[in-house]
Amino acid sequence: MKKALSFAGIAISSLLFSQTSRFVYQATMKANSADKTDVRTENVYLDVSPERSVFVAENRVKRDSLMERMRTTGNFNRDAMENLRSNIEYTVEKDFKTQKSVFKQRIGRDIYAYEEDRTFDWKILPETLIIGNYKAQKATTSFGGRNWNAWFTTDVPFQDGPYKFSGLPGLIVKVEDEAGDYSFDLKETKRISEAATLQDRGNVLKVKRADFDKQQAKFLKDPMSFFNIGGPGAPPPPPSASGAPSPPVMRNNPQRMKEMETRIKTEIAKNSNPIELPEKK
Repeated sequence: MKKALSFAGIAISSLLFSQTSRFVYQATMKANSADKTDVRTENVYLDVSPERSVFVAENRVKRDSLMERMRTTGNFNRDAMENLRSNIEYTVEKDFKTQKSVFKQRIGRDIYAYEEDRTFDWKILPETLIIGNYKAQKATTSFGGRNWNAWFTTDVPFQDGPYKFSGLPGLIVKVEDEAGDYSFDLKETKRISEAATLQDRGNVLKVKRADFDKQQAKFLKDPMSFFNIGGPGAPPPPPSASGAPSPPVMRNNPQRMKEMETRIKTEIAKNSNPIELPEKK
């Protein structure tokens, strides 16, 4: 049977929602289409509060905290920032009241944000499995060009899950695509004082999802066109993948510009198998 449920169930009691819960998942990714032996793992957070949830990489939260301390002390430590690199540079925020899900990701100098305009069409199956301490039930869906298998538990009655996934009658404790390229597995649950507050460094451009996809495609083809480098009064380059501000690119310095281009294109090549595949036209 098929279900398309909202993010947060109306029947969830105020007691369950009186605190913020942090669900720690292990994300496993094969982001390099040319090398499937390149398997990356890292922790990600799903912070669920009464009003909303935030999905973010653990290293992003730690990096934001470190940068705030460095601003206060004036002591910048690039090595410490490099140690907090993440393969997940996007965030997803879900508003339970408005039923809106907002995806954010940096493209070039700017942060692009769009409201997800698709819903999940889940097929709930009778198959069950014990995952950790939870009895979980299987559900399947197609989303972002991939077929997904999810396992949810009604023991934790939050109709939410990692990344954009939501809408099942319980928390998603595991979800993986059939190709075996991406998976999220619940590892730990804890109470925290409040959901992660993320710092958006740079302009936040609100766009439609289709416009984000177009900009992303342009960036992958010609990343340097997204940087206004070296002109009079030009601002510094955007933060690197580690979140640390890139060193200033000096005017009339083609070598520095070439080095930057090489670094960006190398990162693009290593991330040629994204979690959502381009839509076929």
